Amino acid sequence: MLICLPPSEGKTPAPDGGAPVDLARLTAAEDLTDRRREVLDALAAVSTGPDAPEVLGVGASLAAEVARNVDLKSAPTAPAARVYTGVLYAAAGLADLPDDVAARAADDVRVFSGLWGAVSPADRIPAYRLSMGVDLPGVGRLAAAWRAPLAAALDDRAAGDVVVDCRSAAYLAAWKPDTTATDWVTVRVVRESAGRRTVVSHNAKHTRGVLTGHLLRRTGAAPSSATALLDAARELDGEIIGTEVGSGLSYRMVEATMHDATTRRGPRTLEVVIA
Repeated sequence: MLICLPPSEGKTPAPDGGAPVDLARLTAAEDLTDRRREVLDALAAVSTGPDAPEVLGVGASLAAEVARNVDLKSAPTAPAARVYTGVLYAAAGLADLPDDVAARAADDVRVFSGLWGAVSPADRIPAYRLSMGVDLPGVGRLAAAWRAPLAAALDDRAAGDVVVDCRSAAYLAAWKPDTTATDWVTVRVVRESAGRRTVVSHNAKHTRGVLTGHLLRRTGAAPSSATALLDAARELDGEIIGTEVGSGLSYRMVEATMHDATTRRGPRTLEVVIA
């Protein structure tokens, strides 16, 4: 099993006093270090300019976060599971896993990043501001720049396994599993109401996080095929998995179904129904 997650938009800075990032100790250093160093240097240079928010595609209110990019080589680090925050990460609980489950997460989860390419929850990184959709001066479009290094880092890891893909389109563009060697499955969340099913957004992030946490914490072997993934997801059928923001009403998982790929090299879709 390889679970692919998007990064959170917001990042929680590490406490002062933490060691700076050590590129040689990050996941897949042999394949990704050169590109990581190139992007890190280009990001620092861009972030010193007055047009940095515009180049990085963020609002002026995030100027302080952009300014942090200048000193990322010396900034304190924390495990990626604590730096990445937000709805999905809170639901998955990656920062609070028991040691044995955390070890599984380090092997089976990759968080995709415009700066680092992909990291494990255990990798120590500083907080930063850079999305995969950026055209970074000196590097170019990040999704294209990361494509070859990520293929080198992940293709063999994914071969013969199932990829549980929770990423958005920008991060999908940086690496797509080879479906001739891998069961590639994206996760779609829909709400059932009055007999109709509609795609949801906020609840989708939370539900993908719940599924991620379940796949890591459940007993037994990790799924290694789309069929085994469906069986594991169905273990949540009928469970209350979240609470609506605002209304305070709980919602549960109704069922999970697997849909075939719509193109020859495309992914299958695990559809999770909530109500």
